[in-house]
Amino acid sequence: MSGARPGSAASPFKQPKAVFAVAFACVVSFMGIGLVDPILPAISNQLHASPSEVTLLFTSYLVVTAVAMLITNWVSSRIGAKRTLIAGLILIVVFAGLAGASGSLGDIIGFRAGWGVGNALFIATSLAVIVASASGGFAGAIVLYETALGLGIAVGPLLGGTLGEISWRGPFFGVSVLMAIALIATVVLVEPTPKPAQKTSLSAPFKALRHRGLLIMALTALCYNWGFFTILGYAPFPMDLSPIKLGLVFCGWGILVAIFAVFGAPRLQERLGIARTMYANLFVFALIILGIAIWTLDRPVLIVLTIVSGIFCGVNNTVTTQAVMTVSPVERSVASAAYSFVRFIGGGLAPYAAGRLVIAVNIHFPFYLGAGAVLLGIVILSTGHKLLAEAERVQAEDVKAAAAPAAAPAFAAVGGNSATRRGKAAEVMLVAIDGSPNADLVTDAAARLAADDNQVIQLVHAQESPVAGDGGIDGEVLEAARAVVRDHLDRLAASGVPAEGHVLLHAADHGTAGRLIAEYANEAGATTILIGAPTNHGLSALMDESASAELRRHAKARVLVIGPDVFSS
Repeated sequence: MSGARPGSAASPFKQPKAVFAVAFACVVSFMGIGLVDPILPAISNQLHASPSEVTLLFTSYLVVTAVAMLITNWVSSRIGAKRTLIAGLILIVVFAGLAGASGSLGDIIGFRAGWGVGNALFIATSLAVIVASASGGFAGAIVLYETALGLGIAVGPLLGGTLGEISWRGPFFGVSVLMAIALIATVVLVEPTPKPAQKTSLSAPFKALRHRGLLIMALTALCYNWGFFTILGYAPFPMDLSPIKLGLVFCGWGILVAIFAVFGAPRLQERLGIARTMYANLFVFALIILGIAIWTLDRPVLIVLTIVSGIFCGVNNTVTTQAVMTVSPVERSVASAAYSFVRFIGGGLAPYAAGRLVIAVNIHFPFYLGAGAVLLGIVILSTGHKLLAEAERVQAEDVKAAAAPAAAPAFAAVGGNSATRRGKAAEVMLVAIDGSPNADLVTDAAARLAADDNQVIQLVHAQESPVAGDGGIDGEVLEAARAVVRDHLDRLAASGVPAEGHVLLHAADHGTAGRLIAEYANEAGATTILIGAPTNHGLSALMDESASAELRRHAKARVLVIGPDVFSS
């Protein structure tokens, strides 16, 4: 058998150049989160602005990012993911440069808002593009994305502090230059993405929030982000450090975010489960913020607690994101937009509220409020405990399936159609079908080709788990998967073409589905594989591309893609 076995995994860091181009852009994009932390006091002093006014640099950036997330699917479903990605990069390059050239705080706040629009367009499509281009399917892409996120969050404050020692303008110009490099690399190296067949409506994210599970997770994230961005947006002021020292403090924080997002969260989740990990993590995070509230004016304690809070931010980022995508019954791209809209609203409003509350009450009160908001998040989360339990069950099944020995792809036989001939045909054609509109086209094309060449057809359908792919669809029960195969066996029988049907089990994502189909084809000795062209819209189409990429990577046979206007090999 060629290609990786189902139980093996390719290194997530052995990737095509296009993947590293987008990953580099991700690093720079995530730098923007903590970039301004070290220069907040300097901007306040040099532009004669109050801390409350300066925190609007966070508020304008994050609130506009939140609102812009609502239109990202609408945009990408009309111009395609690569163009959306490029549009976001261009906006970041332009507005970061304009912020650096500004002469007043009001101008910087406005340009940070424009930066937020570009950031929304970029982050909404970057993961999908990485998944479509990466080796190793969805899991490897997530590792790359989390690594880029961690590096960006860690390096952003350090870059901001280093360049901020020269001038507060330095970090803005630095991001503009780095993003320009990423933009050129993306244009040159990233392949064009599939043209969407359908368009997403502007109301889709709002409709998604009608689903109780997604709404609960989004509101929990809003409360968490209120505490998180209270620290990130206001803690630099009572620290009273130079830009480079502030950069080092928040770099230490970012390093812990990265380590615990990539390595700590999976281990905790495996040991405690999703629910207990989230409850415990949010509770301890609330205690950390409470400690900051009590010892706000004790600089050493404030610095230590701020850095240590990175542990809980990292764990929460990973576990919450996985839980959101598991409980959401809508497309992942739409779920992500709706979820990000709600949580970024909390992150955007918290720093400005902190500044106003310091004036109205005292410097301790915003952090007490932050701790209370995180505790409120635990209460909200507890109302969806059954949903978390279901998410744990789903992920446990995926882990069990992935860990099971697999010398060959696991499958369930469906049987043959009434046209099955006795004896062995000269060649085997493997036909991969799903429930999309293109499936009938694939079956009909297979019937014509098999009749011409006297081939026998092996008809397969990959049964995906509830967390598979960017579509975020509910898991497919085995009987429903069998029904899909039976329908197409009957269609082939009507054409007098012999065929046998099978359901391939435990495809954890679209990339895995593509690999399982390839390995089954190799085992069956197929000389040709027929698949349908992507028919989903926007970012979901890229996930279908990831399945095609994995199929081509591992299959020995030639692969033919069938669609209304597509017939390619």
